[in-house]
Amino acid sequence: MGALSGIRVVELAGIGPGPFVGMMLADAGAEIIRVDRLGGGGMPHLAVGRGRLGGIEVDLKNPEGTETVLRLIDAADVLIEGFRPGVTERLGLGPDTCLARNPKLVYARMTGWGQDGPLAPRAGHDINYISISGVLHSFARAGERPVPPLNLVGDYGGGAMFCAFGILAGIVEAQRTGQGQVVDAAMTDGSAALSAFIHGMRGIGGWNDQVGTNLLDTGAPFYDVYTASDGGHVAVGCIEPQFYAQFLTGLGIADEDLPGQMDKAGWPVLRARFAEVIASRTRDEWTAVFQDTDACVTPVLDWNEAAAHPHNVARGTYATPDGTVQPEAAPRLSRTPSKAAGAPGTLTPALLAGWGLDPAEVAKLAAEGVLGGLADAG
Repeated sequence: MGALSGIRVVELAGIGPGPFVGMMLADAGAEIIRVDRLGGGGMPHLAVGRGRLGGIEVDLKNPEGTETVLRLIDAADVLIEGFRPGVTERLGLGPDTCLARNPKLVYARMTGWGQDGPLAPRAGHDINYISISGVLHSFARAGERPVPPLNLVGDYGGGAMFCAFGILAGIVEAQRTGQGQVVDAAMTDGSAALSAFIHGMRGIGGWNDQVGTNLLDTGAPFYDVYTASDGGHVAVGCIEPQFYAQFLTGLGIADEDLPGQMDKAGWPVLRARFAEVIASRTRDEWTAVFQDTDACVTPVLDWNEAAAHPHNVARGTYATPDGTVQPEAAPRLSRTPSKAAGAPGTLTPALLAGWGLDPAEVAKLAAEGVLGGLADAG
């Protein structure tokens, strides 16, 4: 049983980080019902949709449909929604309505810009949210344009994970006080929070605002990616002097007359020498050289290689809960471990009865076209 066993969640269907929040909660044992608009067809599994009890399609233009969702929310601990500000209010499912019926509810709102501010009503995507938080600016080499880090920093790192943290904090507080609250999770806020260390470094003069000249942004030649002779790539991250010394030894250049590690004026010389030597062997040859050292040198793996890497295999980092390779649940709890859940199930009136919905009424609403996506609803 996962740590969130017994926690009930209603997830209003959405895209982006909202489903990832649901995935994390489901992996930890939460019971989740996904609510789609009638005819929406549900969300493809795509790993982030795993582990739900199932989905129900609802005609939210019909008062009976809205009331059905509210009754599910009455039985829930958490609601997740990822619409623009004001949408759930217009649907009759806003936080004031839901909390009035279920005072202990944690009402989680996952957006890019947040619930207020001049950009709140505007559309956007991960790349936009991390651009105004200042984060995208630093994903670049000196003199080059920024490169979006997939959608990992805004959607998932700064969005879903902060939303999940807010939900868990809200659950703990609600259990203590009996009062729920609204979680306003914005990707702009979360991605900015992820950059706390960089702001701290800037505050003490340890970070230059010229992109690509710093310790962690490819400015340092001992913290970068190099190309091997076969076109593969090697990641180098030997910041500490003792690790850097092992790196030089592995390259076979420890005794050469080189600039000092932290001599920024000499960094171009070091970079050129490292690139020259690393280009003399294949990626896997360098992997063999460094794998039993603390030089902080690793191969850059593609998705297939990552799933097959011996360390990831030993840790069970990847799983196949429904026949497709996907990441296993994280983090790891010793007593109530999370587990990558399989494909979502299919809701039945009998299952919904456990959430306070009368099976006969559910069947009637399904026959009338108010509800859909259910099994054995006739």
